[in-house]
Amino acid sequence: MDHTFVFIGGLHRSGTSLLTRCLAEHPQVSGFSDTGAIEDEGQHLQTVYHPANRHGGPGRFGFHDEAFLDESSPLVTPENRDTLIREWSPHWDMSRPVLLEKSPPNLIRTRFLQALFPEARQVAVIRHPIAVACATQKWSWTSYTSLVEHWLVCHERLEQDAVQLPHLHVVRYEDFVADPDARLADVFRYLGLEPRPSGLTVRDSINDGYFTRWAAHRWNPLKRYDTDRAAERFEERVARFGYSMREPARLSPAEVLVASAVEH
Repeated sequence: MDHTFVFIGGLHRSGTSLLTRCLAEHPQVSGFSDTGAIEDEGQHLQTVYHPANRHGGPGRFGFHDEAFLDESSPLVTPENRDTLIREWSPHWDMSRPVLLEKSPPNLIRTRFLQALFPEARQVAVIRHPIAVACATQKWSWTSYTSLVEHWLVCHERLEQDAVQLPHLHVVRYEDFVADPDARLADVFRYLGLEPRPSGLTVRDSINDGYFTRWAAHRWNPLKRYDTDRAAERFEERVARFGYSMREPARLSPAEVLVASAVEH
């Protein structure tokens, strides 16, 4: 059987697991489950390239040049493609035509994955940098300023790479949770599948708790310095993706990526 490989990427806590579970509910789709790996991520189920934790882990890996892979990598070989398929296949239902692999660093390895799997479809999930920073800090132990900068480094790399990707679809987390069936239908159509609603419960207010935590830092001088510095330094760059550091609850049309729902 000919298979369509689908690679899903997005920073930790961006909603990639939620989207992957929703897609895997489709009878023609197979994803990873009960693998024993962290979040059933394919990066931990292969031996070809290093997972994110070898480059600092959540909130850090994008600062390491070695984490970025593209078509120039010596790892792009037919043998490595075969190795990945061999190592991932036991975790897929190979009778299904569409096979999903999800890992956060796929976000900055789109051209690498395309070089190995030229006909693959890629999906990137983007979420508000404040929500990602607040949810990730417990693992990274870095400042909010550093976490938002990491968010920008990774997403701006995706923006640069997107012009060379014939198959990329971008999903903004906030749009997905606001209308999951509609956004899920968009992804199914992009994958050439008949849309069907998800049977999973999707909560649309999770960001609010992170925004409340961010605002509460104004009562702590050290934390307020950190959040104020992040807002001052990165407001304009974040705004290009439709987000705001100063008014977190405000979403606006993005100038890049999601603005055109990049899909070549």
